[in-house]
Amino acid sequence: MKNQPCHIEHMVQEQTNDDIRKNRLRLATSIDAVRWLAFQACAFRGHDESEDSKDQGNFLEMVKLLASYDEEVKAVVLGNAPQNATYTSPQIQKEILDLMASNVQKAIRNEIGDAKFCLIVDESRDESRKEQMALVVRFVDRDGFVRERFLDLIHVHDTYSATLKQELCSALSNHKLDVQSIRGQGYDGASNMRGEWNGLQAKFMEDCPYAYYVHCFAHQLQLTLVAASKEVTEVHNFFENLALVVNTVVSSSKRNDDLHANQVAEMEHLIELDDLETGSGANQVMTLQRPGDTRWSSHYNSVCSLLKLYNPTYLVLKDIATARGSGTSPSARAKAAGAVKLMMSFDFVFILHVMKELMGITDLLCKKLQLKSQDIVNAMDDVATTKKLIQKLRDHGWSSLISDVTLFCKKQGIVVPDLNAFYADFIRSRADNETTVEHHYRYDIFTVAVDQQLHELNCRFSEQATELLMLCASLDPKNSFSSLNIDDVCLLASKFYPADFSEQERANLRLQLQHYELAVPTNPKFQNLSSVANLCRRLVETGKANEYSLIDRLIRLVLTLPVSTATSERAFSAMKLVKTRLRNKMGDGFLRDCLIIYIEKEIAIEFTTETLIDDFAELKNRKVRLK
Repeated sequence: MKNQPCHIEHMVQEQTNDDIRKNRLRLATSIDAVRWLAFQACAFRGHDESEDSKDQGNFLEMVKLLASYDEEVKAVVLGNAPQNATYTSPQIQKEILDLMASNVQKAIRNEIGDAKFCLIVDESRDESRKEQMALVVRFVDRDGFVRERFLDLIHVHDTYSATLKQELCSALSNHKLDVQSIRGQGYDGASNMRGEWNGLQAKFMEDCPYAYYVHCFAHQLQLTLVAASKEVTEVHNFFENLALVVNTVVSSSKRNDDLHANQVAEMEHLIELDDLETGSGANQVMTLQRPGDTRWSSHYNSVCSLLKLYNPTYLVLKDIATARGSGTSPSARAKAAGAVKLMMSFDFVFILHVMKELMGITDLLCKKLQLKSQDIVNAMDDVATTKKLIQKLRDHGWSSLISDVTLFCKKQGIVVPDLNAFYADFIRSRADNETTVEHHYRYDIFTVAVDQQLHELNCRFSEQATELLMLCASLDPKNSFSSLNIDDVCLLASKFYPADFSEQERANLRLQLQHYELAVPTNPKFQNLSSVANLCRRLVETGKANEYSLIDRLIRLVLTLPVSTATSERAFSAMKLVKTRLRNKMGDGFLRDCLIIYIEKEIAIEFTTETLIDDFAELKNRKVRLK
């Protein structure tokens, strides 16, 4: 009893603690490997994981790499690990991944708290042709920040609205989210989603009448671009010709190589003439972009890429058109010859520049609408600003446009017609059957294209000018709160959010607004605010959220309304990285876990390895002690 360190109980305890430390180190190595692979959207397993294999897969190779840098790790993993607790099996990998994904989902649920939220939903097929539905929740957190979190991925057997609703309700229930707390729905324009009678939004409105549906602004903008490009004959023909030019060049690897070679040669020539700036990251070799009706910004990117690669593209097409021998078919030479004639025509170049100017304005709006922090009031302001800029282009943009086109044509050796000459129009009937070339290009093409774009914007977004959004604008802090209207704010609360304000609170809201109107606009801390989202954060930062609690509550409800489905679209972009052609057999649960960790890595990275080990130990009884 006098020699306590040598006592049998003390020695057993030391041995047990040493075993626990080794077990935790072994598991920590596996957790770190799983986390890194999930963050990088990498595959876990290899084709051959036997000991003799030269490539045992990313997971085992990562464990071996970690062991090679740490002798202590090397002593407890792989061949040095006990056979009943190696922590490297595929089942253990999935358990660790599922644990991390579950922790992320719980963190998102805690982040939502008792706040109202919005559903942003979209569906798409994965690599194995399964229909997957992405569930994103939009809410305002305790600090006043607008959050859009990827919460779940759900495999659905069909896309009927009843099926989608049933699956969504089940998922919400699993995450302990109440359907009655939904205050917004954001979907694309598919009939099964936005249908007024049997669409998904209508079915949720039956259960929760305050779950207001907003058609994705980014989808609407893309629809305006596509519709405008099809309504104007010259523009419609231009995009068909643009697709011909681009496809003829990018459809072949050899032609792509020729395009890059011509581009490099042109850069070198311009650098010799000091006509091109040099620097880190400048003048990188690029390729032509294909336009697509369903890809946001693709039309604008295609126009810009061709403008930048105009001469290299022309040289490639010219080589194809004049090529002889078995390397090029007659049909390919004919297409290339037609494309060369198009590129050397003033009509093609003119509309190319018109679309660059016009779509450059709408592309900026498209990028703004995809921001997670975008709010409905600011989005409507951005749409209105875009309309004004297009109108400005129509009224004052002609002179600079025709100057740019003329300069470009001279640079490319394209014949510029005499703008004062008579233009023979074989389609449109004229009183005198005569008009000038300038009149044709300015009024028959430029003005008509701009007017059609404005018309489509007004038509597509007019449905959004509802009473709800008009009343929401009364909370806009721009221009020193010039839009603030107490009656409109009170009407917004009483008519659209009666379930969130009792009768007494609605009366108190007016009193708070009277104090708010006098105190906040003149407060130096609330000057130069650009959006309702900024206002919400400033109220929290200054402690005014507690003082004006009812106003803060209403602002949060307005911010909950969705703007676009960009976050769910990004989830499907991530899905293409995770579930590839070589990984097309991965299960739905494994795919969901990988996506949650990959997309919400800013949350996943907050969980320490030690915390994950403790959670892993509590999942079920383990064969070795971990704590």
